Amino acid sequence: MPITRAHIHSVLDAYLNEHPYEKEDLAVAISLLEDGAELASRKEFRGHATAGAVLVNPHGQVLHIHHRVLDKWLLPGGHLEESDNSLQDAALRELTEETGIQAGSVAMARILPVHIDVHPIPANDAKDEPAHLHIDFRFVFRTTARDVTLQEEEVTDFAWHEIDEIPGDTLRQRVRAVLAPR
Repeated sequence: MPITRAHIHSVLDAYLNEHPYEKEDLAVAISLLEDGAELASRKEFRGHATAGAVLVNPHGQVLHIHHRVLDKWLLPGGHLEESDNSLQDAALRELTEETGIQAGSVAMARILPVHIDVHPIPANDAKDEPAHLHIDFRFVFRTTARDVTLQEEEVTDFAWHEIDEIPGDTLRQRVRAVLAPR
């Protein structure tokens, strides 16, 4: 069953219950949901949901991939698909597709997103896509896997970086908090 507006809304609400001070940062997502937008649809060009994975190895390093089209080092992630049942499933699927790391060797560290980021995506004439927003729901996963097999259509390289190299102070601090011993 595809991801529903209700699922996205409930994940966003749960996230905002933990981080109410981010409501202004996520105003566009809230507004789109209130307007009835189908955020699970890649064709919703006012903005649509994507899912990302922060994958951490036993050494506390985070997997980064080099995205072919954007020519940037990013965390694995991407668009939602009809086969995804939840945002968490989408993040795991994207992770396995882009890196070849099997889902069986990955464990979710936290059920809720560690961070939700809204960022602009430039127009892509080749895909007939105007500039739009991605509302990226980012989840933390752990793995002991070592082998990475890149999806070469989208990814040109990978590297394990220290947590200090995660882009964005908020994301970096929250990943540290999730990984801290209790």
